[in-house]
Amino acid sequence: MIPSRTGLLSGIFRFFNQGLLALLVGLIVGSATAFFLWTLDEATKLQWAHPQLLWLLPVGGFAVGLIYHYQGKGSDKGNNLILDEIHQSGGGVPSRMAPLVLIGTLTTHLFGGSAGREGTAVQMGGSLASLLARGFKLGHDQHRLILMCGVAAGFGAVFGTPLTGALFAMEVLVIGRLKYEAFIPVMIASLVGDLTCTAWGIRHTDYTLDTTTHAVFQLSLLAKAALSGVAFGWAARFFSELTQGIQRLIAKWVVYVPLRPAIGGCVILILVFVLGTRDYLGLGVDVPPGGQVSIVASFHEGGATPWSWFWKTLFTAVTCGSGFKGGEVTPLFFIGSTLGHALGVLLNEPVVLFAAFGFIAVFAGAANTPISCTVMGMELFGS
Repeated sequence: MIPSRTGLLSGIFRFFNQGLLALLVGLIVGSATAFFLWTLDEATKLQWAHPQLLWLLPVGGFAVGLIYHYQGKGSDKGNNLILDEIHQSGGGVPSRMAPLVLIGTLTTHLFGGSAGREGTAVQMGGSLASLLARGFKLGHDQHRLILMCGVAAGFGAVFGTPLTGALFAMEVLVIGRLKYEAFIPVMIASLVGDLTCTAWGIRHTDYTLDTTTHAVFQLSLLAKAALSGVAFGWAARFFSELTQGIQRLIAKWVVYVPLRPAIGGCVILILVFVLGTRDYLGLGVDVPPGGQVSIVASFHEGGATPWSWFWKTLFTAVTCGSGFKGGEVTPLFFIGSTLGHALGVLLNEPVVLFAAFGFIAVFAGAANTPISCTVMGMELFGS
């Protein structure tokens, strides 16, 4: 009886210890994410108010490249560094990653680069969680768990989807296999992170669907959804391979690393000049002044063109592939929703429904996280 009681008490203590650490991670990362989202919104407004800032995109890219090249000390690996630390502890996640990725992302969006925001939130979450773990001198297993909590809190807070944040942290970090024993502390961190972010006054985009526009469920709709799923998978693969191809190409031909994002910025300028539109710059959640296409617009008739998904893919692949900071998830939402819009028109189905399909499916294909993406669909669009 004594060993079992000792084991029970040890388990209870470990459970509460993990819960308190997860709570602390959620508070810290949720606050940091709130600050990031506020500054990102201000940077976007400034870019819209002063469109001439776009001409400084190559300069901004060079500046970010310089900072990371001389001060990064491994921070340039981004999410991959966090993954490596969770799988096998090494040199740790540097504390400087949080401020560096924050500065890099704000610079990207201030000057008009096409990137997301979740990569920043995840890296800030991992960096701050690692700093906390070192402060408490936690062992490898506890350190690993706290890193997962940081990722979950950052992802859950940046999109307002706490359950998705928890599942995403477990699913993506173990390449498709969930670690159920980590669910409770990771869920606590994600939920507290989201609540903290909201408490600071941050409001997320409302994607709730108008159910009166949904098609009646039938086999033909199911077949069209499955066919669209193939297209969404191809789009996800095209985006991933194009981004990686640009990374390899520019790394081969441009030896001096800080020049890579500067060259990427020049390519973005050329694309804007050729297309004559700024619709594919920045996050793409809302329509820029004088624009037509965005994620929100894609849920309405006429809110996207048949090739909007392709152009956003190209803009984002150049931006992220050349070394700008930010993330890829929000652009993937843009790619998916606009492709879904085009398929809805082609298949004579409600564009709002197929835009929602694409919103989730392209991200699921690119990130290899089908479970968390399915839950995200319910959290964002209504179950």
